[in-house]
Amino acid sequence: MLDVSESQATPDTTNVLNCDYKQQVALAELLKPYGIIIQTVADDVAIAGSFFGEREAGIIANTLYLRHDTPIHSALHEAGHYICMDPARRAKLDTDAEGDYDEENGVCYLQILLADFLTPMNTARMMTDMDSWGYTFRLGSAKAWFENDADDAKQWLINHGIIDNNSQPTWQLRITH
Repeated sequence: MLDVSESQATPDTTNVLNCDYKQQVALAELLKPYGIIIQTVADDVAIAGSFFGEREAGIIANTLYLRHDTPIHSALHEAGHYICMDPARRAKLDTDAEGDYDEENGVCYLQILLADFLTPMNTARMMTDMDSWGYTFRLGSAKAWFENDADDAKQWLINHGIIDNNSQPTWQLRITH
């Protein structure tokens, strides 16, 4: 687990943890096995590759663009798309991940798992932040979905070699279609 606890990630009015400098360093280390590079964007500059704009993370090729006010959940979500997409889409990735329903569920499940490798973020905080930000799940919350309705997402990640049978990351990119 990467420990950046000496500095708390910056909270904000949406009550989610953001990508302050130490979190960006920790994210760079966490995502290094996937070949993802973190690029810091100045606070007053639009984030390149951001599908939703504002403070949401951006992704172009293997570069994840983050500002200090970018939510950690957004950074892990976009990184999750890069990890979960097939090689053909990854080769032309620019802003829009274009994932299908199964991949989107896999990405959400993976971002929850990866959160446990960051402090002060963890799976419980990730699910709370996802709910606070407005992610929607059939059972009403990220926690209820993850614990009771995400078997298909878990199996999808296992089938693509992204996690193992114990729900642990393999630190490998999806290589199959």
